[in-house]
Amino acid sequence: MTNTLIDDAGLTSAGVPKIRFDRVSKVYDTDSGQPVIALSETSIDIAEGEFLCVVGPSGCGKSTLMQMLAGFHHPTSGRVLLDGVEVRRPDAERGVVFQQANLYPWLTTRGNVELGPRIRGVGKAERRTRAEHFLSMVGLAAFADRKPYELSGGMQQRAQIARVLANDPEVILMDEPFGALDALTRERMQVELLQIWRERRKTLVFITHDVDEAIFLGTRVLVMSARPGRVLMDLPTRLPVEIPSAELRTHPTFVELRDTLTEAIYRAQDGAAQ
Repeated sequence: MTNTLIDDAGLTSAGVPKIRFDRVSKVYDTDSGQPVIALSETSIDIAEGEFLCVVGPSGCGKSTLMQMLAGFHHPTSGRVLLDGVEVRRPDAERGVVFQQANLYPWLTTRGNVELGPRIRGVGKAERRTRAEHFLSMVGLAAFADRKPYELSGGMQQRAQIARVLANDPEVILMDEPFGALDALTRERMQVELLQIWRERRKTLVFITHDVDEAIFLGTRVLVMSARPGRVLMDLPTRLPVEIPSAELRTHPTFVELRDTLTEAIYRAQDGAAQ
């Protein structure tokens, strides 16, 4: 089944979407030799500056979509396009925040955050300014000179987020980035990330199991089916921006979206059990 989700308003000045999954599928070979269809043929267009959240049951192909967009894996069929050009390998313009932090252990926290800008030729003073800004944003200013092994798991994850943001990529890919954080830090990071997106309007693709998080952050939410993955629902959020963040989760529009998405995920899980 092909799911074509095209919005002409999301086209770039060149007349193409920022990101396009063009009839993409992914099949993995298991150790037993039996193929597993992780993603059935799917087409998705993502507008420039959009904040797309992807939810669905475990094994539904969410991470597979992101890994192909990051350039870590290639589709079995179809193409993944960025600005009309096929994605073939990882690139600095697609920053990835993984589920588990992957900091370089020989660098300090600050050194990890400065690494991307240093590779891209950003001057020392500007690198330091960026690092201090984003380390402060994620609450790690006091740990700038610590090595990763001196940080807790949640602190390492926050450092990874700061590292990606400091590199200023065109597209930010986040695979359940807040899962290791405590509830209060997670909510604070959600607010900070949303503020960064509103200021810079980066194209952002965010995978989560948390429906509330998807609604709070996304301009649009995709619900994936159980394996083989496909898009079951494509839902714009259209939340009232004038509502303070602290009150948003109890707003009637938010509650209605939560009920709609939760029901869709339950249907996806029920389909997997049949």
